[in-house]
Order: sequence, then C-alpha cells, then structure tokens
Amino acid sequence: MDILSRSACGGSSERSRSSSKLNADCFCITLERDALLRAIERDIGDPETSRLVVEARPHLFSNVSVFLSDADFARMSATVSAIEHAARLPDYQRAVLSWAPEVAGIDHGPVGAMMGYDFHVAADGPKLIEINTNAGGAFLNALLVPAQRACCPEPERALMISKAHAFDAATVDMFRSEWRRQRGSEGPARIAIVDDTPSEQYLYPEMVLAKRLFQRSGIDAVIADPRELTLKDNHLYCGSDPVDLVYNRLVDFSLSEPSHHILRRAYIEGAVVLTPNPHTYALLADKRNLTLLSDAATLRSLHLEQHDVDLLSACIPHTVLVTAESADRLWRERKHFFFKPAMGYGSKGSYRGDKLTKGTWGAILKADYIAQNFASPGQRTVKVDGALSALKVDIRLYTYAGRIILAAARLYQGQTTNFRTPGGGFAPLFTVPQLLSE
Repeated sequence: MDILSRSACGGSSERSRSSSKLNADCFCITLERDALLRAIERDIGDPETSRLVVEARPHLFSNVSVFLSDADFARMSATVSAIEHAARLPDYQRAVLSWAPEVAGIDHGPVGAMMGYDFHVAADGPKLIEINTNAGGAFLNALLVPAQRACCPEPERALMISKAHAFDAATVDMFRSEWRRQRGSEGPARIAIVDDTPSEQYLYPEMVLAKRLFQRSGIDAVIADPRELTLKDNHLYCGSDPVDLVYNRLVDFSLSEPSHHILRRAYIEGAVVLTPNPHTYALLADKRNLTLLSDAATLRSLHLEQHDVDLLSACIPHTVLVTAESADRLWRERKHFFFKPAMGYGSKGSYRGDKLTKGTWGAILKADYIAQNFASPGQRTVKVDGALSALKVDIRLYTYAGRIILAAARLYQGQTTNFRTPGGGFAPLFTVPQLLSE
C-alpha cells in the first residue's frame, strides 16, 4: 500500500489536526495484511483456512483507519448510557413490550452480550442510526489494531492507546456475567455459538475466533446449527453433549421459525442461558423503539432524567411509524427519510426515501416499517489503485450493559453498509483530540 509522505499527512510539519482533516487526507495508518493474516492464523489455528478467509473476502477489511474526536466519542458513549437507562424504566418496558411478541416478555436475567450501537458522524455530531443484538464483527475487529502501521506522531499515539484494550478478557467476562445473571454460579462449562448453516455465513470466521477464545479461557465451545440441538430433562444438548450457554447469532429475533423451536422451548423453560435473547431484542433493538427514544415529550412522560432526554432527542434522528394515516405525508416528504423494517437486520429491506419507487412504497405500506429522519454519514478518503475515493463511514460501538467493549468503523458506498466496496470494509477507530494543539 502506497503511503503518503509525513509532510502530506501532517505529521511533524503540522501539529493541529482535527479528526475530519485526518479522515480527509491522512493515510499514515494502514493495514499490514500479512500481520493480519498471521493474527488470524494464530487465533483460528489453521493457516490454510485463514488464507481462504482473507482471499474469499477481499473487501472485509479496509486498508485505512478512521479517526473520531474525543468529544464525539464521549457523546456517543453517553448516548448508549442514556438508552440503557431508558430501557430499565418500567413505563418504557411496558410500552415496547406492547408491540413485541409474547416470548419477549420472558426475562431470565441476561442483558445481551455484544450489543451494537451504530452511528453516523457528520458536521453536526454523532447520530444514532440503530441498535443491534448479536452485532457482528467484534472478534474480527479486535485483530485489526495490532496489524496497523503508523508513520507520524498523532496516529501513533492513538494506536498505542488502542493496543492496550483488553478485548479478550472483557469478552470472556461478559459471557460469564450473562451466565451469573441467570444461574448465579461462576460460569458455563460449554458454550454453543448458534446460527443457521453457520459455515455458510459471511462472518463465519469470527464464530471460529469466538470458539477459540472461549477454549483458550477454559470454556468448551462448539459452533452449531439450531437443528443440531435437542432438549432433554430440562437441559439443552448439541449432539450428546450438554450446552450451558448459547451465544445467539440468529436473526430470527423471536425464535419463531420452525427450525428454531427447540431453542425457543429451551429459552422459555430456562433450560439454557441464551444471549442475546428475545427480551433483550424487544427492549433495545426493535426499530419501533426509536419512535420513543427520539421523542422528548414521550421520554419525559416515561420519567427519564431530563439530561438524558435532551441527549437522546438531539442524538437520535426523529423516527415515526409508517401507518396508513401517515402514508401520504411520508411519501410527499420521503427524500428526508430513511425507511427501515421494524424487525429488520443487516440493512435488508431498508431504503433511502429519495430512491423509493411507487412499487416499493406499496410493499412498505403492507409491512411494519419506521421512517427515520435521514442522517448523513461521515466520510473517509481511501486510495485504491492510486486513485482517491471518498467512502461513507458507519461507526459501531460494541457494548455490554452499557459499557463499551470495542469500537470500530465500516467503510462503504451505496445506500447501506456492505462488504463489496473496493477500499471499504471494517476499519479500526482511533480517537483524537478535537484540536491537537492550541
């Protein structure tokens, strides 16, 4: 990868560098793909599989890093805390469970491992776009930071800070905490990482990374399809071996599909610790919840503290339900909105209003959708084959119980995040002071 000179990046020749300036023209941290491959080989334990992972997913990792100001990062962290505060309010819980499926009313104690809070950051500051359970990419992103190289002082300082992040220990503690919230004892003996046909999933490599991390920490682990599970004597099994905790990677958030009925029964009966689970999804990730969280008057009526009300109403784009009554107005004003399915995932079925056709609008009106005021993403300039290109930036905070475990960025082109953009993909996120000098 060609790296710009130190003077062009503003290393020793310029001391005042904002995050937006660094994102526009700094290339002084770039991905050492050989170092990344070695890290994947070490953690997966199979060099051939590791090479296939990288070769089959050429746009999974970007060659650049993304910079964020300390102030914006602090505001994003405070937004996560405010939402977690709201989710604990009895009035809020009654409101969101009213539109959730019945199974979501079952609460065994876990609060949701590896939550994902997604933000766009533009000139007017960070805006929360959505919240996700079973947010993908954390285990892969944890390998990115050590595989970066820096050639000027400011990024190097940020890089050194990021290297100190103890992702592995925080992650294992997170799953042990989920176990204790339901069982009260020290920790699970065996974890099943569950998804439909897992080996065919694009992010299957990180399931392998998760499995290896659990095993290194003294917890037996297996990757399984939900159809491999059985329930016997109030205990869940995968094959002939008992499963204590399921790390749920499914996108059937209410476990309503026939192939998930065993896992659903095990959850209902408390026969397994399931994280994340339908209750967590209903409290935090159902997109209809954003209609409450973005409205100051509603938040006050739910008895949220005023400072949290002010923060959420400023940082979450105003969101409304798409209904027959609002349809005409939303169609007229569609260019100001992003339309998303209430229980969607991975940007599937999401549309920018200015790209909508009449046919698609008709389909939206027949389903459960929300309309969210459009929030522009930030930008990061990348160099691909010698040419500069400005890509959109989505920032994800991986959290547990409101605490940030890891922060990362995704670079892309098009309406929504994807892994098909040359120069795009996951990128490490480094925070810098808004101004690095007086």
